[in-house]
Amino acid sequence: MSLSDSQFAALKQAAVDTSGYAWCPYSNFSVGAAVLTNEGQIFAGCNVENASHGLTICAERNAIGQAVSAGCREFTTLLIYTATKQPTAPCGACRQFVTEFSPDIDVICVCDGPDDIRVSMRDLLPRSFGPHNLDNAPT
Repeated sequence: MSLSDSQFAALKQAAVDTSGYAWCPYSNFSVGAAVLTNEGQIFAGCNVENASHGLTICAERNAIGQAVSAGCREFTTLLIYTATKQPTAPCGACRQFVTEFSPDIDVICVCDGPDDIRVSMRDLLPRSFGPHNLDNAPT
């Protein structure tokens, strides 16, 4: 991972700050995420739950949605913050969503404890389905 200390600090602060806005009345599990674009911009998002649980938006997808809405499509690092004692990795839906844009993105999961997870998306979601599969689709 080629992330400077200042970039890490900025990503972490954005994710922590944004987690404070999470709408999580059902799980009481607030999550903040921040994504770093290839151009050095940071976009953050929090989880937004819904009474119809399938409509819940995870923080990771929210952050990338913010970036895509601003015209960004390529990302280098995704940092996820949970107010837990152990770091929490992204769910399967988020892994698939993130892979759509950046299969080689570095993922960092931090928490209130001393541990973290640092892994590439390819390791989190090996042999993922993505745009590359559509190149081989029958016509």
